[in-house]
Amino acid sequence: MEMSFKGVVREIRDTMGIRSKGRANGKGMNHHRRGRAHIAPEGGLEVPAQLGSCGGGGDGCGSEQQGLWATLPPELLRDIIQRIETRGTTWPARRDVVACAAVCRSWREITKEIVKTPEDCCCLTFPISLKQPGPRDVPIQCFIKRQRATSTFQLYLGLSPALSGDMSKLLLAAKKVRKATSTEFRISFVGTDFSQASRTFVGKLRSNFLGTKFSIHDNQPPSPELQSICMPRRKINSVQVPSSCPRGYGVDTVVYELNVLRTRGPRRMRCTMQTIPISSVLEGGTAPTPTELKNFCTEQPSPSPSTIGKKTAIVDLSSSSSLSDSLVAAESVCRDPLVLKNKAPRWHEQLQCWCLNFKGRVTVASVKNFQLVAHAEPSVNLSPEEQEKVILQFGKIGKDIFTMDYRYPLSAFQAFAICLSSFDTKPACE
Repeated sequence: MEMSFKGVVREIRDTMGIRSKGRANGKGMNHHRRGRAHIAPEGGLEVPAQLGSCGGGGDGCGSEQQGLWATLPPELLRDIIQRIETRGTTWPARRDVVACAAVCRSWREITKEIVKTPEDCCCLTFPISLKQPGPRDVPIQCFIKRQRATSTFQLYLGLSPALSGDMSKLLLAAKKVRKATSTEFRISFVGTDFSQASRTFVGKLRSNFLGTKFSIHDNQPPSPELQSICMPRRKINSVQVPSSCPRGYGVDTVVYELNVLRTRGPRRMRCTMQTIPISSVLEGGTAPTPTELKNFCTEQPSPSPSTIGKKTAIVDLSSSSSLSDSLVAAESVCRDPLVLKNKAPRWHEQLQCWCLNFKGRVTVASVKNFQLVAHAEPSVNLSPEEQEKVILQFGKIGKDIFTMDYRYPLSAFQAFAICLSSFDTKPACE
């Protein structure tokens, strides 16, 4: 049985490899360069080469292409996928689970039912896993590589480049774009395409002129309750972005305190997570967990011929009286948002520096290093243990190498965006 089970997995992966090669050589098919570390995509996103032609669950998975694998009894199919999911708990062994989701539509649906969220299984499998909260008990350990020449940043799953080597798993990538009055970090699933009109675009981080306040924009609504009040905000008579690709939903903010007196010490920051209630860090509390990715470029209606080439006057939706009903509906979610503040370090007399206990994950002193903990008003019954629990930590371990560890209720996307804010220049905060 052991040999036959491994043979099933091997045959599945071989079949997907042959199918990918066949489609790449077919006529009329566009060839896209895809990163080897791309997580299995949801329907509508581009499919990496190792996932085969049916990874997106689109119309291309016809019965003539599915072959004998689609005719397996559901009970047997579920047992096979459950065995594969149990064995492949880490990357690169997790590729076998991704291969199961890429066989055909029926395999993909059963795989999505079996694979649990990162909160429950501590694993990142599909792209939606990067928008879901991390585990409660242990953090997910990642590292960030900075490329100064191209102003790009890559988020990898693993302890460090030295320990992970070539087996590092690329999760997200970002590119820093400087503008006249602000700075943007555009976040994508791949490290080669950062266009906001791309299907791999995830969101962005935008700063103000001083680099003291950042807003995190998601490319999809955070939740049905918040969708109407987190709509993209545009200025009147500004250059209009095509309606098929909105800029994103402004959902969270990161604020750095001004250091007017120029006192020594680390930066002081405050993160307000509008989409996560403070109750999520209490016992029995939960955070919003999306179940699917929504691609704006395929869901938004096309502009009418009468509006093409014209500028549209769009006012700030937050000041519109027509949203009163939506504000009331979302009041329970936004009334008490989760607030994160950096943990205060202590001054080490012998080392003559500010110190935090990163438990060996940070080895180089830097003003960018921080640990975020939940901050609550006295009226909120938050235990001292929960107030001391580190939800996100970020620090330097080498030249252009940084570690990032996050846990519930933050997602990988939110944690990555918060850490990117530390890379922007902040002369008024230091």
